[in-house]
Formats: sequence, structure tokens, C-alpha cells
Amino acid sequence: MAEPGGGRPVTVSDVQQLVRRKDEIEAQIKACYELLEGQKGVGMHEPLVDAEGFPRADIDLYQVRTARHNIICLQNDHKALMKQVEEALHKLHAREKEKQAKDEAEALAEAMSQNQSLPQAFAKVNAVTPGSPASVSGLQVDDEIVEFGSVNSNNFQNLQNIATVVQHSEGRPLSVTVIRGGRRVHVGLTPKRWAGKGLLG
Repeated sequence: MAEPGGGRPVTVSDVQQLVRRKDEIEAQIKACYELLEGQKGVGMHEPLVDAEGFPRADIDLYQVRTARHNIICLQNDHKALMKQVEEALHKLHAREKEKQAKDEAEALAEAMSQNQSLPQAFAKVNAVTPGSPASVSGLQVDDEIVEFGSVNSNNFQNLQNIATVVQHSEGRPLSVTVIRGGRRVHVGLTPKRWAGKGLLG
């Protein structure tokens, strides 16, 4: 049997069709075995002649022979069909994998294009003291700061700008935006007095 649709991608319904066909064949094989069972329990290999070599008179020889022949043919069909089901499933999974890889590539490309449109950083975090307000807020070493409260790359002149914002915001949450690993990350930072120096650490 050729691939369904001759070369077009295998679909779930193709696989379902193959499985239905497999179920039909299994039902036919079962019916043939039941027929043999009805002939005094003659299976696939019991002799069809009596002790003297004459055809057995207690069974329908024609029916038994036909049933045996059909079982052999159907089992071969069944084997071939199972191989097709397996191949179809492989193709289906391969296509799913391909689609997943394509989706991931698209997501990566989108992330890269977002990367190019990331705002300009004006400062970089070079140390975060454990237990400090900065550490508690989730700031990390190497975070590049693009917004610190009202300060951004457009109005930033020197670190004094940040110090001023911090002093005016003691005990109040500040919105801080950083670039971390090529992505924009928002951090809520509340400057406050702690065991160490300054309001941030």
C-alpha cells in the first residue's frame, strides 16, 4: 500500500485509518479462528486426515482449508499494516519535532530582534551586598541599568542622579529596569536603612 495521498505528509487521521484497518483484520482473523474452533476444535496444524490417511468425514474440509488460508493471508496483511502504522507514527512524530524546532527558531529570532531594540544602559551593577535592599529586590551583578526610577539614559549625567533619586525615595518602592542576559527585567527596589552602608548596598 502506498503512502496515503502519495507523498503528502502523514496526518493523524491517516494513522487512525490504518488503525481501523488493523482492527478490521484482527476481527477477521478472530472470526476465522472461531470457524476452526467450530469444526471440532481443528486449529491451524491438526491433521485433516484420519488414522488410515482418508480425509476426515467429521469436519468440513473445504471450510477448514479456506479458514486456514485466510488466516495466513490476513496475518501477513496484519504484519505489513503494523509496519505501516509504525512508519506513519514515526513520520508524524518527526513532523511534530520539526514544527517544534521551527517554533523555537522563530521564538529565538524574535528574541534576537527584541534584543536589537533594547534601550541603552547607562550603568552596570558591579557588586551587590548580601542582605542589602538591592540584594533583596533581586538585583544581580552585571545587570545593566536602563531605568532607575525617573533616571534613564536620556537624562542620566552621573551617579549623583541615582543617589538623589535614592535619597528622595527612602522607604518607597522604585521601579528599576535592567538588561540581564539579553532580556529586559523589571525589579521593584525599596531604598531603606539596613545594617550596611547606604540605602541600597
